[in-house]
Amino acid sequence: MAFGEHHLPAVPRRKLGGAEGLEVSALGLGCMGMSAFYGPPKPDEEMIELIRYAVHSGVTLLDTADIYGPHTNEVLVGKAVKGIPREKVQICTKFGNVVSANGEYGVRGDPEWVREACEGSLKRLGVDYIDIFYQHRIDQKVPIEITVGAMKKLVEEGKVKHLGLSEASASEIRRAHKVHPITAVQMEWSLWSRDLEEDIVPTCKELGISLVPYSPLGRGFFAGYKADAGTPDFRMLQPRFTGENAEKNETLRARVEAIAARKGCSLNQLALAWVLHNGKDVVPIPGTTKKANLESNIGAVAISLSKEEIKEIEAAVPISEVAGDRYHADHLKDTWRYASTPPLSSWKGSEAVA
Repeated sequence: MAFGEHHLPAVPRRKLGGAEGLEVSALGLGCMGMSAFYGPPKPDEEMIELIRYAVHSGVTLLDTADIYGPHTNEVLVGKAVKGIPREKVQICTKFGNVVSANGEYGVRGDPEWVREACEGSLKRLGVDYIDIFYQHRIDQKVPIEITVGAMKKLVEEGKVKHLGLSEASASEIRRAHKVHPITAVQMEWSLWSRDLEEDIVPTCKELGISLVPYSPLGRGFFAGYKADAGTPDFRMLQPRFTGENAEKNETLRARVEAIAARKGCSLNQLALAWVLHNGKDVVPIPGTTKKANLESNIGAVAISLSKEEIKEIEAAVPISEVAGDRYHADHLKDTWRYASTPPLSSWKGSEAVA
């Protein structure tokens, strides 16, 4: 499909981290599913074309991580942005999740790994700097001040422009922000994942930190995705997509679909519009591997919601009625609800925080 074949709304711009922060598209593109976790990797040529089409269409915030593949998604994004003026795209990647030779996952936030991970990401992406460098998961063995202190040095060296955290607790966000300004926090935020609204969102708004919701469509649930036992997919292991939970959650999806139909938009557009309406400091990063879905997601930026409509949408998906946790029990230990890094005083060699 040639550029311009479909008329798409102009994607607004938003600032991450306050008025002097990083200007990005109001809607980003999560690239994970192109290479990992959501079924087999997609053909590079098609995904490169999709990423370039997204940038051409005004979606300039691209999100990846070293664990996606691992490494192959960063290489893919690097190929896609080659030849595009560097200032035209905002490239964000994440570090901290590691996988051993025998396939076991772990988390590292020590200064040595922070630097090694950054150097590796820069090489794979083929760029001179990373716009936002996120700590993907919090290392509960290392005080967050030590990790962010090492990240701060990368900013001072020009290898990283802005710092971010993912799945951090409110207290850890505060501790990190004292070491170096945190521009953005990535958390899962969608109609059926709203637990961060209790303390993460207020903390970020108080400190002037932007929210970058990942999985704003509920890992595709609010875009019509249904788990297929015949297709290897990370979601097949997640409680909300399986068994009785899946059946119960279908009721919630049907309610939102009914509202979308009355509104004259698609399910995914309504769900994304709801996330976008949580504030000008909120920039969701839905992922997709199809141009039609990308175009549909972009359409969400043109949808206006009244206060009454927002209440109706939220009432259609009461958190108390969402069946199943957002992660399988084996993954919960690495989410913000369980994260707690040791105090800085426990770390030997705290000169890492300068």
